[in-house]
Amino acid sequence: MGTEQKKMKKAGFSWQRALPLLVLGVGLVAFFACGLDDYLSFGVLRQNRAWLMQQVESSALLAALAYIGLYILVVAFSLPGGAVMTIAGGFLFGQWLGTGYVIFAATIGATILFVAARTALGGLLRAKAGPFLKKMEAGFRENALSYLLVLRLIPVFPFFIVNLVPAFLGVRLRDFVIATVVGIIPASFVYAGLGVGLGSIFDAGGEFSAKVVFTPELVAALAGLAALALLPVAYKNFKAKRDR
Repeated sequence: MGTEQKKMKKAGFSWQRALPLLVLGVGLVAFFACGLDDYLSFGVLRQNRAWLMQQVESSALLAALAYIGLYILVVAFSLPGGAVMTIAGGFLFGQWLGTGYVIFAATIGATILFVAARTALGGLLRAKAGPFLKKMEAGFRENALSYLLVLRLIPVFPFFIVNLVPAFLGVRLRDFVIATVVGIIPASFVYAGLGVGLGSIFDAGGEFSAKVVFTPELVAALAGLAALALLPVAYKNFKAKRDR
């Protein structure tokens, strides 16, 4: 066994542990290689609207399970199309049920990716981390729930990035799940609500883009929620300075 392999093993890395993450990576490549990204679009949703609505009406439970399963795959494999899937949830199942399905599926998919990344590379990256990264890791872990809530509430970074980074910084699974469930509720509800009116847009022959969702008012509301999520961190820092 070479020196580098010994270091990797000592850091907790092995190809067996990396297998789940490799499978997700291969799945992502295969998705684009097969041209499946063309199917996660509003155009396909428009073309198959009648058939999809028929499936929901004839077998609501099976349709919901199929939707949840597909959404889990989209998130776990970091496939593009999360916004389309969320809006489709409201379009097919209504705002309330659609939001519930989205939150459940997105949390499961994100947790799968989080666990796979932490198992495969978390130990190795932390072992190779320099002083700055270790200091950032300590600060992030200490206030993980608040920081993750902010990242979930304000989607500045892609969803899959927020699934991966906490895994590398040693965030606890419980904090990750809680922050994901709570943090994605507002945007999921708004997107699902937009999906409820998608049928009228299709009937009018109009084009639709998910970009219209983030109005200044919505961004301001999400920023306010993010500020509330940071209050515990601000109080903790204030208390620490006062006690010095």
